[in-house]
Amino acid sequence: MKPDAIEAFFFRLAAINPEPRGELTYVNPYTLLVAVVLSAQATDKGVNKATGPLFARADTPQKMVALGEDVVRDHIKTIGLFRGKAKNVIALSQRLIDERGGEVPHDRIYMESLPGVGRKTANVVASMAFGEATIAVDTHVFRVSNRTGLAPGKTVEAVEKKLMKRVPLKYLSHAHHWLILHGRYICVARTPKCPNCPVADLCDFKHKTKELDAKRPAGRLGAA
Repeated sequence: MKPDAIEAFFFRLAAINPEPRGELTYVNPYTLLVAVVLSAQATDKGVNKATGPLFARADTPQKMVALGEDVVRDHIKTIGLFRGKAKNVIALSQRLIDERGGEVPHDRIYMESLPGVGRKTANVVASMAFGEATIAVDTHVFRVSNRTGLAPGKTVEAVEKKLMKRVPLKYLSHAHHWLILHGRYICVARTPKCPNCPVADLCDFKHKTKELDAKRPAGRLGAA
């Protein structure tokens, strides 16, 4: 995708949704970190259902550690891989207490060293909690970037590097949310909703769908 097409791509997404928001519920940087850790191989809706009661009881590392792994596990048992995630939540909380006074630092490298935290999670927290202009590449962003020709790459890191170079600076702070929402509701994995796509004419995808399945709800690109 050429620079003028990339500019138009984000201009249109911005016009539809000027202030996109992530769909995970959180109250501070710590609960955001925990929510993103829990979201691996799970839906945001499912995570929010579990973390509502959990965060009401524990919205700091100290409170989470006080609850203990068994109680955390019971709160998140409806989420995939809940046993390992409960263990990681307690372990990362203890690390934050021991090493950072219970605060989540604006330090992506440090965050990536925490149990259960990868590059995507660290980027999400850096962007949403600290306003850093970065792009978290999840499965939706990876698919949209490759399918449209926006930033093709064989690895998450390759796609991230290309996006950071190609996305115009004025759109960078919201780019990963626009791409996530676009991939979640329009440029879906199995049958992309090309007839509903506001950027279809800019996209390099050669196998665009020409009509929507009548049984499927119309796609949307909305705020959380």
